[in-house]
Amino acid sequence: MPRYLGKDRIAILAALVAPLAVSAALVPFRSDLLNTNVALVLVVIVVAVAANGPRIAGALAAVSAAVWFDFLFTQPYQRFTVTKSADLQTAGLLLAAGLVVSQLAARARRLQVIAITDAGYLARIHDTAELTQSAKSTDVVIDHVRAQLTDLLGLRGCRFEYGSLVGYPPRLEQDGTVAWRGRHWDVDRRGLPDEEVELRIFSGGRFYGRFMLNPTPGTVPPLQARLVAVTLADQVATALDTTI
Repeated sequence: MPRYLGKDRIAILAALVAPLAVSAALVPFRSDLLNTNVALVLVVIVVAVAANGPRIAGALAAVSAAVWFDFLFTQPYQRFTVTKSADLQTAGLLLAAGLVVSQLAARARRLQVIAITDAGYLARIHDTAELTQSAKSTDVVIDHVRAQLTDLLGLRGCRFEYGSLVGYPPRLEQDGTVAWRGRHWDVDRRGLPDEEVELRIFSGGRFYGRFMLNPTPGTVPPLQARLVAVTLADQVATALDTTI
């Protein structure tokens, strides 16, 4: 089983079980606890699940937390019925807050700029930034980044296209994910798609062109490498922005 797939399955299982387990543990003390405090505890559980699993895990945890809060902490107990308006509001806020916070946590997990301690990654970023400042031609920067992307992502090849967007190839996003046909492509489990992947070059809302990445079948570049690739491409945007 791939490591990420196994981790995601564990997170989804935790999303279903953890809110129930915590709620059950608090039941003996429910006469001494305010329902708002119980709700806050469950929100913490939702955040913990979302921060360590896929987006769906956070959403499931939020729904699970709201369901068990209703079942165990609102009267009449052990029934999916709420008689007090205050409890109904608390349950609704728990669900809404859980969903929002879980999605934010999942986004933060995906968008986090990983502490790049690998000397090779740091050197690529540093060298490209220096070249961007000193190169007399943007073509020099583009060729440098093209070679860096090929090595960094284990590509069979890489080319740069100026001009408008053509077609709907898979796209490497700014957060290191790949979008294709309106869906998220699971790179960590499936590797890069077996066709050209575009990496768009924008600056100030202006589109300059794109790198077309030709993946090697079976290659699974880690998220850190993909984020570095996006950072390198941004250097090209900086170079083009100052010369065009």
